[in-house]
Amino acid sequence: MSSSPQYIILKEGTAESKGREAQRNNIQAAKLISEIVRTSLGPRGMDKMLVDSLGDVTITNDGATMLKEIDVQHPAAKMLVEVSKATDNEVGDGTTSAVILAGALLEKAEELISKDVHPTVVVDGYMKALEKSQQVLEKIAEKVDPSSKADLLKVATTSMMTKLVSDDAPHLAQLVVDAVTQVAEQTETGYKVDIDNVKVEKKAGGSMTDTKLITGIALDKEVVHSAMPKRIDGAKIALINSPLEIEKTEFSAEIRISDPDQMQKFLDEENSILKGMVEKIEESGANVVIAQKGIDDVAQHYLARAGIMAVRRVKESDMTKLAKATGARIVTNLDDLSAKDLGSAKLAEERKVEEDKWVFIEGAKNPKAVTILVRGGSQRVVDEAERSLHDALMVTKDVVETPSIVAGGGAPEVEIASKVREWAQKLTGREQLAALRFAEAIESIATILAENAGMDPIDTQVDLRARHSKGEKWAGVDALSGKVANMWGKNVIEPMAVKSQILKAATESASMILRIDDVIASSKTKEVPAGAGGPGGMGGMGGMGGM
Repeated sequence: MSSSPQYIILKEGTAESKGREAQRNNIQAAKLISEIVRTSLGPRGMDKMLVDSLGDVTITNDGATMLKEIDVQHPAAKMLVEVSKATDNEVGDGTTSAVILAGALLEKAEELISKDVHPTVVVDGYMKALEKSQQVLEKIAEKVDPSSKADLLKVATTSMMTKLVSDDAPHLAQLVVDAVTQVAEQTETGYKVDIDNVKVEKKAGGSMTDTKLITGIALDKEVVHSAMPKRIDGAKIALINSPLEIEKTEFSAEIRISDPDQMQKFLDEENSILKGMVEKIEESGANVVIAQKGIDDVAQHYLARAGIMAVRRVKESDMTKLAKATGARIVTNLDDLSAKDLGSAKLAEERKVEEDKWVFIEGAKNPKAVTILVRGGSQRVVDEAERSLHDALMVTKDVVETPSIVAGGGAPEVEIASKVREWAQKLTGREQLAALRFAEAIESIATILAENAGMDPIDTQVDLRARHSKGEKWAGVDALSGKVANMWGKNVIEPMAVKSQILKAATESASMILRIDDVIASSKTKEVPAGAGGPGGMGGMGGMGGM
């Protein structure tokens, strides 16, 4: 009697889960991630306190920040974290909605899979429904003038109303709109906005209303020499990328001195080289020098005597922003410096911000780079304010670049769900079931908004469906009053680009997770401690259900 040979293909300690079990584990893990951010959706959403391994505390209701700070181990859950990151990078807002929608799509798919509908059929149905929903979204969206500050203000305010800074939203939204319109550049096809040209600096102290827009750049550096002027009106700015000091030779060298006079001559020569550098700056007409590298003590002395303000060791990114803000050219060779390379600003001044000294270059004529200086009662507050400003800047940019807007409060989602439901009735086969489940999943955004606002989710859902069937396309959840209302009339406005990105990102990630039917996880390679017994398990994937 001979038994068939046993073939071992996978390394010892490797775990594998297949079929329904693998799908169920992946869906459960993704749904858990969705549950974490669910209560943070909307203006009545709650904040999360995240404490890292070093004990640092982050308080936020920004979906991307939450998931970035949590150390997620499960591979399917990591995919949803990536969705939030991608949405944040692409459109800046809607990260919470994208994760919630992905979780809802998986939950609805799980119901179908348990009824023996093949995952590929579900995915096909979802993809067709996504295409239809994008068409509906484009149809209901309203076109706007990208240079209309009134519309941009509504979008920026809506973004901030769901954040910690909601009480100061009108003031901060005005700063955001002014900043974005200032750095926007017109192209043949419309406008282009590089958010990197809006520098956000934060300093705890003061109140949120002290936050201001500087039409120029704020540098967290101080003037290098105490004898230099601390304020210069009508600044002529030289941006210098080369060091204002005697550079050491690249190879080893030594100077033999046999006479004290030779030593003096050597020192005098060094001084005259540094003096020559400062004279070149003087000749160009510059009265402010911003250096990316070091400035020698002797050079500082000559600059101070010439009445020139100097700042050193400024970051390369700040040098680039200064060039855009003041119109200066960054000079890498002092011999090339001339009056036409200088930038101009109304004022260059060193000011005390709390305990530190900062240099402000402001009043540039037509700056293509600006700074928002964020103030707030504590470090936690300014950190969250900075995140809120990032979201508001991004949504304003989205509307400037893609000038289409929709109402908020879940109104577009309910309208899309209503139209997808009608369209799904015409589909044949099991894809119809998937398309109907897709509509239910999208509708869950409005339901969760209502739930977080303390409203009855079922009554709200019924009310919304009734209103949309009567043609009220902007009927949504007004979380602040706890009623269903016309969100367009309430000035709750969001960019179409954000809604489109949420739908695409959530559907694609849910589809990817649904297609997985086999998970093979290698064991961790670290050595097992003596007496621990047995090989290491699946790295942090505890039966594929742990995070």
